[in-house]
Amino acid sequence: MQSGQLGRRAFITLLGGAAAGWPLAARGQQPAMPVIGFLDSRPAEAISDRLQAFRQGLKDNGYVEGENVAIVYRFAEDQNDRLPQLATDLVRRRVAVIAAGGGPSPAFAAKAATTTIPIVFLVADDPVRLGLVASLARPAANLTGINIFNSELVAKRLELLRELVPRATRVAVLVNPADAANTEITVIDAEAAARGTGLQINVLNANTRREIASAFESMAREGYGALFVGASPYFASRRVQLVQLATFNRLPATYSLREYVDAGGLMSYGTDISNAYRQVGVYAGRILKGAKPEDLPVVQSSKFELVINVETARMLGLTVPPTLLATANEVIE
Repeated sequence: MQSGQLGRRAFITLLGGAAAGWPLAARGQQPAMPVIGFLDSRPAEAISDRLQAFRQGLKDNGYVEGENVAIVYRFAEDQNDRLPQLATDLVRRRVAVIAAGGGPSPAFAAKAATTTIPIVFLVADDPVRLGLVASLARPAANLTGINIFNSELVAKRLELLRELVPRATRVAVLVNPADAANTEITVIDAEAAARGTGLQINVLNANTRREIASAFESMAREGYGALFVGASPYFASRRVQLVQLATFNRLPATYSLREYVDAGGLMSYGTDISNAYRQVGVYAGRILKGAKPEDLPVVQSSKFELVINVETARMLGLTVPPTLLATANEVIE
């Protein structure tokens, strides 16, 4: 009898000890928090709004940074030669997906670093023509992403600039030679559009702060009537300098993103960039849930916005035509 009681007690003790260990074992079997690698060519402070939009896209898929997903950020600080090393570091950390923003260079760096980790890119030029994906509908391999079309809106932007500054016959086109793909399409399309409108254009190159300043000195000497700033991640990170120099030289300018107009620029026409970065976050979230890049078609931006800064126009002595005001998605007073 006593022996039976002792046996039962031993069994209960053993069972209780095993039960106490179950939660620990279950916790130990829970998957680790997934990690996203975010790779960009610019400084972090230059794209704070875009990062917020990216996180919103993740949140739309149920992922909140610090709660159920971690993000490792790598910024090249406008030094594209650092991108391969930064991409390799993300691969070494075995991130679940790489989000590559800031032009084609981060996307190519990530592509060269891994053939297995999913990559979500954001580029302004056609990703098929760039060689990032096989097709828009079926990207294949481990890449997919967003095409924002900003390098393909050149003719429309020149048309809007001519409508705002009808007296301008000579237009400076500022491009970044480091963004070879963007620069090539911008120059080709600008020259074609100029022939159709009678505008005379001159292409100026700049890839550093000093080169930007030098380009504006050249514009002032040559007496251009307007400025067309080409799409470039580097230019976007230098938007305050560009806007200030344009204002100082009383040079009406058109830009590819509303961020320039928010900084005091005259006019922009291009993709809703915040929505594009949100979509990058959406795709990253879908991949974390099990989607494969080759099954996610490249998203082509369909929402474009015309933003005009009327206060800047007044400073430049311009009157914005009523037709432009009626067309604008937003007018900044």
